[in-house]
Amino acid sequence: MNTIWFIMIVGSICFLLWSDPSLVLSSMIDAAGEAFTLCIELCAVYAVWLGILEIVEVSGLGQKLAKALHPLIKKLFKIDDPETEKMIALNMSANMLGLGNAATPMGIKAMKRLDDGSGVATPAMIMLIVLNATSIQLLPSTVIGLRASAGSTSPSDIIFPTIIATFCTCALGISLVKLCQKLFKKRGAKK
Repeated sequence: MNTIWFIMIVGSICFLLWSDPSLVLSSMIDAAGEAFTLCIELCAVYAVWLGILEIVEVSGLGQKLAKALHPLIKKLFKIDDPETEKMIALNMSANMLGLGNAATPMGIKAMKRLDDGSGVATPAMIMLIVLNATSIQLLPSTVIGLRASAGSTSPSDIIFPTIIATFCTCALGISLVKLCQKLFKKRGAKK
């Protein structure tokens, strides 16, 4: 990954040097300033939601959320570990709030607990990856924060279209994982 970033940066600088050498330094400084400003603006959004997620976990609401999502998690993941279910439930709730970065620690903990040590991804691990990539977002807070920092007059206009789009991608992702699991089971049974 570092190689890709290095190639992109060097390629961009070479292109700027070729097209307009006087813009190289000023463009780099401007971009760094804009990136820093964006990071500061997004810190407020993440601080609020990470604080809420911490309160959810400390107050025991995480256990209640895990119980509420238990039938869905049981059906999708076919696991019998309450702690893993809790981690998956918190991961899913953070993703539903549009906080992919806040969902990552819980997803990593759940992934470690789902690992059977074989070096091969289990069906539950694959389902978790797909759910993280295609999660339903009820409140896309990061995108709303980005739109607000970019000066959008109504940054929350994307909520309804986001719900529809993420519901469709999540349903498709789950369906494809289930289909692939059935196909591989049939293929394994034929051998």
